[in-house]
Amino acid sequence: MSFHGQSGIVVVNNKTYDLDKLSPEERHRVEHLVLHEKHRGHESMHMEMFFILIATLVVAQILLVQWRKYYFQSYQTATLLGMWIVPVFLCLKLSWHRFLYVWSVFSVITGLMTYWATRKPLAGTTPRRVYTWFLLCYKISYALGIAGYLVMMGALFGLSILFMVKPNVAMDFGLVLLFYGLYFGVVARDFAEVCSDKMASHIGYYTKTGMPTRKLDEGVCAVCGQPIVRQDEDEDGVSNGAEKVVVLNCAHSFHDFCIRGWCIVGKKQTCPYCKEKVDLKRMFPNPWEKPHILYGNLLDWIRYLVAWQPVIITLVQGINWALGLE
Repeated sequence: MSFHGQSGIVVVNNKTYDLDKLSPEERHRVEHLVLHEKHRGHESMHMEMFFILIATLVVAQILLVQWRKYYFQSYQTATLLGMWIVPVFLCLKLSWHRFLYVWSVFSVITGLMTYWATRKPLAGTTPRRVYTWFLLCYKISYALGIAGYLVMMGALFGLSILFMVKPNVAMDFGLVLLFYGLYFGVVARDFAEVCSDKMASHIGYYTKTGMPTRKLDEGVCAVCGQPIVRQDEDEDGVSNGAEKVVVLNCAHSFHDFCIRGWCIVGKKQTCPYCKEKVDLKRMFPNPWEKPHILYGNLLDWIRYLVAWQPVIITLVQGINWALGLE
């Protein structure tokens, strides 16, 4: 195998190829041959690199689990910063400007919501406003994720041809939708969790540990601190316009919107006041709502891939470089 200048002439297995004159398919095949020839005889080195990768992944996973177990606050902060910043550096490097525009708008609005949620005194309208934004982000990310998955499956089975779209173009579009949905879904849920803790702590009906600082009066929602007006109907069957109320197994009542934001968006699965575990299946019996819960669990798993996987891969590359492996 050899290369001649910058003219694109490549010699592989005593055959000469002019890359500039080849079709994209032929060029890809020749480049694959070049790569194969370049790494011929390096099987032992590749095996070492593989074992380094596996060992690093295992050790990193153990350390992350222990970090989360004993120092959750710092783990959560580091993960959130990683989720928020790492993709930006990648997009700057790859010149993905569209993502940077969307990320900037999302960051400004989310930053404003976080500011409102963390300042004292907490305005009475803040919890609903904050949950409205993050619930909107969650629904949009859910829709983008599902749409991206369907587009990718359609491209995989050749359905994109029916719309006169090339499979590779459809696949790229589906990947973009899926990436946007998963990324912003994860980041929004993490910020929502932080805001949920801060708002509930400011209101006084919730603490991470110990007893709440305020007694929860009957008819008050512990998530937003506002009175609960139950939804009733008059004799003609007309609703009075009040919000639907959800009563948990512990007998504490909440606005339907608030407890949904608390459990699904804010990632809390305990009563905000007494910390009794919430039965999500009982609270959300509608089968159409179960995918939302499963999607939330998927986002929690994706967080590891987005926030820590690039760091681990960079660490592996550093180890390989230090050992002289390429």
